[in-house]
Amino acid sequence: MRILITNDDGINAPGLKVLHRIALELTADPSDVWTVAPAFEQSGVGHCISYTHPTMIAKLGERTFAAEGSPADCVLAGLHDVMKDVRPDLVLSGVNRGNNSAENVLYSGTIGGAMEAALQGVPSIALSQYYGPDNTTLDDPFEAAATHGADTIRRILMADAPAQTGYRTFYNVNFPPVPTADVLGTRVAPQGFRDNTSFSVEPHMSPSGRRFLWIRGGDPRAPAAPGTDAEVNLAGYISVTPMRADLTAHDQLSALKAAFT
Repeated sequence: MRILITNDDGINAPGLKVLHRIALELTADPSDVWTVAPAFEQSGVGHCISYTHPTMIAKLGERTFAAEGSPADCVLAGLHDVMKDVRPDLVLSGVNRGNNSAENVLYSGTIGGAMEAALQGVPSIALSQYYGPDNTTLDDPFEAAATHGADTIRRILMADAPAQTGYRTFYNVNFPPVPTADVLGTRVAPQGFRDNTSFSVEPHMSPSGRRFLWIRGGDPRAPAAPGTDAEVNLAGYISVTPMRADLTAHDQLSALKAAFT
């Protein structure tokens, strides 16, 4: 099985090294694992693509490339340039430093990479490691992802529908903010929403007197509805969420149609 890996934390991110080790567990041949990742951190870019300017790509190793673009750019580069003659069977994006549960999904470049692969018809999975007080001080904060990543991916692939039309399903996996020994299991969960928390800005003045705004994330430990991704993560479970790029609010179609008749 040929695997393309990418991320949004950048080519030198520790989570990418974890993902490479996970990918090696999934294939018998190390030469089947390819890396195309952003040259610089791209956190928060979502499904952005560099549509109006070119993307420089550099070969760093036999199957390792850095692209000056978003994770979605990296997937496009991998599928249509780097691996154009050996198309991958699977795209993995991550392992992100921090959670991509609940509303974070909408901002995540990690998700954006997996989404682009799905739009290109390639099975794809985004993986993220929730951070919290129980794992940030570990020698390896990614140990839950490193331990459970390969098995989680195998189980998803066993259940994935092999033939799909339209918007293909991709998967969002979040590992809980606990040491490996405290992982309680896996829950298939819908995307949640953390009440009373959102992204915001914090103003700062530079030494030169110029005003700058830093983007601030919401509280990752804010409560979400029972059974949703963020809630099960904080309870110690790995969450697996099937997703599609279709943003249509299907439950609202009938009412909206009635307003126009």
